Amino acid sequence: MATKHIGRLKSNKRKVAVAYRTIPGDHEHALVVSTENLTDSDHDVLMQLVDSPSGQDSYELAEAMARTRLSDGSVMLARFHSQGKLVKVPTSEVLMTPTTNTTIELDELNKLIAEQKGVSIKDIALSEDVQPVATAQTVPTGDATAPSEEPVTAPTTEGVLSDEDLAAQYRSQADAMFKEAKKLREQAEELAPTKKKTAKA
Repeated sequence: MATKHIGRLKSNKRKVAVAYRTIPGDHEHALVVSTENLTDSDHDVLMQLVDSPSGQDSYELAEAMARTRLSDGSVMLARFHSQGKLVKVPTSEVLMTPTTNTTIELDELNKLIAEQKGVSIKDIALSEDVQPVATAQTVPTGDATAPSEEPVTAPTTEGVLSDEDLAAQYRSQADAMFKEAKKLREQAEELAPTKKKTAKA
């Protein structure tokens, strides 16, 4: 069974969870979380989320992260962002690994998604008005281990967004995103069946 949102960096082979495949205004970069940099507790919660129906049905993993709480009660997306765990990397440097035998470069995946939607790559990002993290200052290209040195504006974990606020924000997107997720999953199966290894090097 294919798993969305998981990949690895070409530079150091480290496993990453892709929070945003593209960023508004910067379609050549993605925001990822290096799973090796998380505490055991945070890592377990993140991977459980990735494997859950909520994570797999999300258009972008960050949507599910924004409504998931860590063991200390904080919102996952907000805390990872405030702690510098969300790192901006070129989409060409991320290899998506939907199965152990299948890989596809993130920039190529984004092209396929754009073609399937009938839009340009720059238009597949979530709009800024629905993105919990619209911009990010990050570490130099290729290094997903060091945290950002300067904090950027983002939701805090002190209740700026309540559960009800988050629910209202995302419920309006749920139906459209669910349909989109089904289409993308079908498209992925057509392009790279999970039981076969792709011919792409």
